[in-house]
Amino acid sequence: MTEPVYPPKPRPGDRVAVISPSFAAPALFPHPYELGMRRLREDFGLDLVEYPTTSKRGATPQERAADINAAFADPGIKAVLATIGGEDQITVLPYLDRELIRANPKPFFGYSDNTNLLLFLHNLGVVSYHGGSVMVHAGRGGAMNPATADSLRAALFTCGPYELRPSALVGDQEHHWDRPELLETEPVMEAGEGWSWHNADRVVDGLGWGGNLEILAWLAMADREIRPVEEYAGKVLYLETSEEMPSGAEVYRILRNLGERGLLRQFPALLMARAKAWSFSKPHEPAAKAAYRQGQREAVLRALKEYAPETMAVFDVDFGHTDPQLIVPCGGRIRVDGPERRITVWY
Repeated sequence: MTEPVYPPKPRPGDRVAVISPSFAAPALFPHPYELGMRRLREDFGLDLVEYPTTSKRGATPQERAADINAAFADPGIKAVLATIGGEDQITVLPYLDRELIRANPKPFFGYSDNTNLLLFLHNLGVVSYHGGSVMVHAGRGGAMNPATADSLRAALFTCGPYELRPSALVGDQEHHWDRPELLETEPVMEAGEGWSWHNADRVVDGLGWGGNLEILAWLAMADREIRPVEEYAGKVLYLETSEEMPSGAEVYRILRNLGERGLLRQFPALLMARAKAWSFSKPHEPAAKAAYRQGQREAVLRALKEYAPETMAVFDVDFGHTDPQLIVPCGGRIRVDGPERRITVWY
């Protein structure tokens, strides 16, 4: 595979597509959507263009793919933002026009189920961006997290290195979108504990690859967008888990199976996001949240010990289902400096 290329960046005032490649959440929850759109217009200066299925409940995979194809084909559109994730984007992939998108590369921002489209673009040789959600992060209660806004602004508008840093305050408890009055208040935050390093005796500099762990498992089962394992040698793996909060046992089993495939040992470094440990169905107290995150960390370390014992790992990095959410480039350069305890990405 050739070296991925960074698409040209938009500038304030440019037209940017807003699409729902998975769940059309704006149709059910208009308030955080409208709040996120307003902030992106007013604070980032974006001229946002909504597509037909952005707020259409029950849009077919073919209809959603048509919006993606149209957004990339339009020369006036300078970037593409996903409203939110979902769970069925894998059904959209067969209807995407690979040659059209390859010929018209643009920065794409999304996470969670958007791992499908991120890795689709990666396999076309196009750098994309794991992170950026119109509803969850731009539409956050109270205000956008300053660290989220800074990272998104840098990834949208600038090129070059950007250092990721541990956050002093972190959170994973969002407001219920059925109560729009709560969007006027900040979500619950807690003191961050920094990153946890494993095998941090070297510097790894490579291209980023990965995404949401559950979605990677689905792609592997469907034999979609996962290339021969040798193509990942020397890359930096990044992984995050969703609000469904897979158990430590499930996390281990997914990684074990990727290890059996020969995939894990290809990556000399792993960035593991701080696990989301609270949801409306599992409103964990602080002790239970800490126990869940510790269980996940132990599951990852167990899999690495068995399949990639030399891999360096950093835990509790702020990307994916996190607050703040930092942007990680899919296919772009990532430098993990173990001795200096620093992570730098290139936008």
